[in-house]
Amino acid sequence: MQIADLSALKIHYTDEGDPNGAPIVFANSLGTDLRLWDKLVPLLPAGLRIIRYDKRGHGLTQATPAPYSMGTLIRDVETLLDHLQVKDALFVGLSIGGMIGQGLAVKRPDLVRALVISNSAAKMGTAEMWNTRIANCRENGVGSIAGVTMERWFGKRFRATPELEAWQNMLSRQDLEGYTGCCAAIAGTDFYTPTSGLRLPVLGIAGTEDGSSPPDLVRETIDLVPGSKFEMIRGAGHLPCVEDPEEYARILKDFIKETGHVH
Repeated sequence: MQIADLSALKIHYTDEGDPNGAPIVFANSLGTDLRLWDKLVPLLPAGLRIIRYDKRGHGLTQATPAPYSMGTLIRDVETLLDHLQVKDALFVGLSIGGMIGQGLAVKRPDLVRALVISNSAAKMGTAEMWNTRIANCRENGVGSIAGVTMERWFGKRFRATPELEAWQNMLSRQDLEGYTGCCAAIAGTDFYTPTSGLRLPVLGIAGTEDGSSPPDLVRETIDLVPGSKFEMIRGAGHLPCVEDPEEYARILKDFIKETGHVH
């Protein structure tokens, strides 16, 4: 386990693969940690430098008092990548991770040469919806929303497997400040205008059974960027890299080849 002790935050991250390889950076969804990508990493092509991290208040990264702004979450990963001397990464962001990726690509084009916006959008939900969730979690705990969240996160087939309990436990044990802090960041974010100005290779990935970011919402954001690509994973929900890692890896490997993201 590696901790980057940065001035504003202690960030837990992993740095695997070829240290001299083309960097690929993964950013997780709300309520999960970097284990989100465990099934996918072994399926990636050889020769990549694979960086994963836990965002503020998630996993083993330090939690600070809520609320957070999206700008803060973007600055966290920007500082981490500068610390690791990473440039020209392929950034793969899922859910809130996809929002962080959009913001980072706009702010620091030197850090992001290609972007995967997975199960995410330029704007997700309404401020009222997120504020209601924050209030509910503060009153009843994050665990109180875990059951209904699993229905949005996963397709019917996956929900019938024993593994579901692990993901429900991960969410239930999520730090309250970290979870509600990131909810507040999403509530305050509308990236339609900045994302429409991006001019880099963009791939959108959606799950047909995603109750949090339905395919049409993802596609609407991807279509903002000229020349972008959109792929759908059938039968998967909000976390398709967990439900169908082989198909997710195939789509990602094709994008890596198309963008020439190899050293």
